[in-house]
Amino acid sequence: MQNSEFDPGKFIADAKRRIKDNNDVAKHFAACTDAMKASVEEVQAQHARGEAVVPELSFSAIRDGKVSAEDINRIRKRGCVIVRNVFERKQAEDWNNELGEYLDSNDYYRKAEEKAGLDNYFGDLKDAKPQIFGVYWSKPQVMARQAESMAATKRFLNNLWAIDAPAGEEFDPNLDYSYADRTRRRAPGDTTLGLSPHVDAGSYERWVDPAFQQIYKSVFEGKLDEYDPWRAAFRTQTREYQSPAVSSMFRTFQGWTALTEQGPGDGTLELLPITNAMAYILLRSLQDDVPDDELLLAKPGRALGVDETSHPDIFPALSPIQTVEPGDTVWWHPDVVHSVGNEHKGEEYASVIYIGASPACSKNRAYALRQAGHFLNGRSAPDFAAEDYEINFTGRATVDDLTDLGKRQMAVVE
Repeated sequence: MQNSEFDPGKFIADAKRRIKDNNDVAKHFAACTDAMKASVEEVQAQHARGEAVVPELSFSAIRDGKVSAEDINRIRKRGCVIVRNVFERKQAEDWNNELGEYLDSNDYYRKAEEKAGLDNYFGDLKDAKPQIFGVYWSKPQVMARQAESMAATKRFLNNLWAIDAPAGEEFDPNLDYSYADRTRRRAPGDTTLGLSPHVDAGSYERWVDPAFQQIYKSVFEGKLDEYDPWRAAFRTQTREYQSPAVSSMFRTFQGWTALTEQGPGDGTLELLPITNAMAYILLRSLQDDVPDDELLLAKPGRALGVDETSHPDIFPALSPIQTVEPGDTVWWHPDVVHSVGNEHKGEEYASVIYIGASPACSKNRAYALRQAGHFLNGRSAPDFAAEDYEINFTGRATVDDLTDLGKRQMAVVE
């Protein structure tokens, strides 16, 4: 969706009217709410028993083809997974140190102050912006993206989706295009840099875009048993409202790689581990207490917010991830609600490299080709604010640092 002048309120009202004229959304929402309450109670019961809510796998199980059907079902149900030991601990720790030196030696902090305000994607969310650094091409980031162990992990994750679709297979699960994202380095003791619960990969588009309406057709029609959040059909055809930090790629999973130990209380990731909770969010905005020209916390070009007032029935399931170690990776479905804890009570930096899974398809290839030019010139990745810190940074990765796999992932060779 382009940023051409239009009346968002009218656009939203028209879309809501089309949905509501053909569906009993109050009845559908009541049924969905009952189902969500049962799912939330199950999550809370797991917590009470001291069980890990986010499924866990070892990378070796993926590498050796030993992931059980039970594990796969748990991932599909929860919409998230921790994959441990994708990288050796020492490698992750070395990358963390190298990233810190890269930022320090290139005077990132002073330059960032001069460009404050360029990135406002999270502007409407509580506490505004976590401690995320607008660098994309440091060697640790590039090395982690192109690693064979990372590629194997993403192949496994991509293959959790059903890729058949009316126009043919929606994507190739066995090849990923790199989606260059940023890095987080949150200082111990920080109390100002959390991020309230939200969903990326589309905000108001989820109600008004024709492809999104096809994805969620069974939800709007009240056929909740037919809704499959793992069906890829139409997912690569969605059109997002363009703005800094809105992903132009389809990601089967968002994710990050831990460079330091972090877990509950460390100001890190929290997940609402119910994959089909998006059905509740969608139907909630169609109820009569929401003005015709509004979609609760959905706004063009911003993250889709979720809060306790607007979404009280699912909010209690929001859970901190289990403690992860350097080299572990965390992944979540693009419909899964997530947040960053408001306070970092730990004693060490909570540092990650953001790396998602973005399989080969025409949409992702088009973005990868645009991104390749930015990489070669050291510019910020196309989806993000044009801060362009790295154009003159010493030590950034170049095409000479890419492996053959890295070149294919970066679309710098065909």
